[in-house]
Amino acid sequence: MQRRSRKPQFPARPEESYGHVTSAIGLEETFGHQRARRQSLFKQTLMWITGLICAVLLLGTLAQAWSNSQLTQTVQSEQLRLQSLQQRNDQLKKDVNKYKDPAVIESEARQQLGYVRPGEKPVVVVQADTTTTTRTASTRTTKSDSGYWLEWLQALFGNG
Repeated sequence: MQRRSRKPQFPARPEESYGHVTSAIGLEETFGHQRARRQSLFKQTLMWITGLICAVLLLGTLAQAWSNSQLTQTVQSEQLRLQSLQQRNDQLKKDVNKYKDPAVIESEARQQLGYVRPGEKPVVVVQADTTTTTRTASTRTTKSDSGYWLEWLQALFGNG
């Protein structure tokens, strides 16, 4: 028994020849060989397209992850800002409730603005390191009943 190989003894196309030369001598490519070459080209094209689609999907996923990271940072910073604004709002609400009390309003008006009630006389406390204009103003306020000329004398020559 002798084994026969399926390979023909003469190749359908010599290795160093070109297509137009083989057709001239009658050694054309067979239909099966052409179909195999077309299928190989189809498979290569399909592989390239699949690789391209995978690359595009990978880039899209990376872009989405980066975008999510940016959004997460923005949300965190805005939450911190919201928390500080809520604390400020709570403080303002406390101040509103505090200033609804008439006694607090009167106290603030007396301390910050120097208001007095009708019939009251203001008392100005002068410290030792204040300027002469402050002493003159305090003298004017406390000595308003003394008279016009007396105030002029004190303003020009001092308290003596």
